[in-house]
Amino acid sequence: MNENRWDALVIGAGAGGLFAAARLSHLGYRTLVVERLEVVGGRASTRDIDGFKVNNGAIVIETGGLTEETFHEVGAKFDVRAAEPPILYRIGDKDVDVTGGGWGFLLSKLTRQGAKLVSGIGAARNDSGLPEDELSTADWVAKYTKNESVHGIFRNMCGSVFAVGSEELPARVFLTYFTRKSAFKKFGFCPEGTIGIWQALAEVVEKNGGAVWLSSEVQQLHLTDGRITGATVVRGGETVDISCGFAVSDVGPFATVELVGSQNLPADYVAKVDAANRPCSMITVNFASRRKLLKAPGMLSFAKTRRLCYVANFTETCPEMAPEGWHLYAGTSVPKPAVGDFDENAETELLLDDLRAEIDGFTDARILSIAVTRDGWPPQRAVAGFDLPHDTPIANLWNVGDAVKEYANGGTTACAETAKIVVDKIRAVHSPMA
Repeated sequence: MNENRWDALVIGAGAGGLFAAARLSHLGYRTLVVERLEVVGGRASTRDIDGFKVNNGAIVIETGGLTEETFHEVGAKFDVRAAEPPILYRIGDKDVDVTGGGWGFLLSKLTRQGAKLVSGIGAARNDSGLPEDELSTADWVAKYTKNESVHGIFRNMCGSVFAVGSEELPARVFLTYFTRKSAFKKFGFCPEGTIGIWQALAEVVEKNGGAVWLSSEVQQLHLTDGRITGATVVRGGETVDISCGFAVSDVGPFATVELVGSQNLPADYVAKVDAANRPCSMITVNFASRRKLLKAPGMLSFAKTRRLCYVANFTETCPEMAPEGWHLYAGTSVPKPAVGDFDENAETELLLDDLRAEIDGFTDARILSIAVTRDGWPPQRAVAGFDLPHDTPIANLWNVGDAVKEYANGGTTACAETAKIVVDKIRAVHSPMA
């Protein structure tokens, strides 16, 4: 069979792209994945720093949900070790496990107004109890309490799940997520670093007769009679033309428009994509210590920090992620503002100040890297609640990933959801080549 003729072209080997590619190849579609970087995983990958497996974006993988179901469905190895409990909350001088008690238990530890807040959250389980779109999460919480610790918990939850502050996330999105999508989810870490699970999906693609071209880049999508017929790819310094029956893009709608050419798309669609191009931002300090600095086996979140949302403890469950005798951690913040420009140096210093204040021994820890994800390389390409549709004006071109999430979803699980939806649409209109 001609190497350059494929059923499916998947642009980008990030979470959404690989979820889609694994599903497509499992269903018999001859699938080509083209990735600009030299590794899979995109903004949820891993790199080695002196023997430490340092994640460059998404760090936790949900267990027991759609992500794990996808791996089982396509026959990929799901090597994720669940942290028990997955998250603790630092309230005062105690790290509290709220897994069993949920919102009621958590808020009762913070404020006497906890019952009112729980009632407001409960009301949101019905559409009539959801606030209007314009109300931010911070303003919704302020209706019930001025307690700084409560506001801190909500702010850091917004940052941890959606990569924005509570002032920027609509309350309707937050409440929908935590009442309909399941609050306090279980998750874990991959002992190879997050890249390990994406490598497992890439192996599925290749096992099923597909290919993953790394260090390669789609330069242009070919359009004939209003349909995608192929692409020009730069691979190994050479230009290659490939043909395909359809294309799935995981590089974001804005970049996809550039690949198609804005002149080939309706002006109102191009304008809509431009308006929705509002990426979020995060700052992460990856650090290590020979002394154990954290009791939480998964993540620790906070009620009273200026920027620090959480600290992840990788080596409690995955000691392979660090050289013997070392403990590996990541502390992450959402800057102010998380959408738009901000003072990178000042925001990084605020995160470091929080880590010094909250993590005993941090001042003696080894800082491996400080990663600022923003602009063209963001933690989320769209603020939740403002995502674009998966479909495009071109009948055989779809978007997947974190700019086309379903309403009120976030993280890699949201990418898995977009992939499932798009592949189901493809199955309805395209059959694999004989």
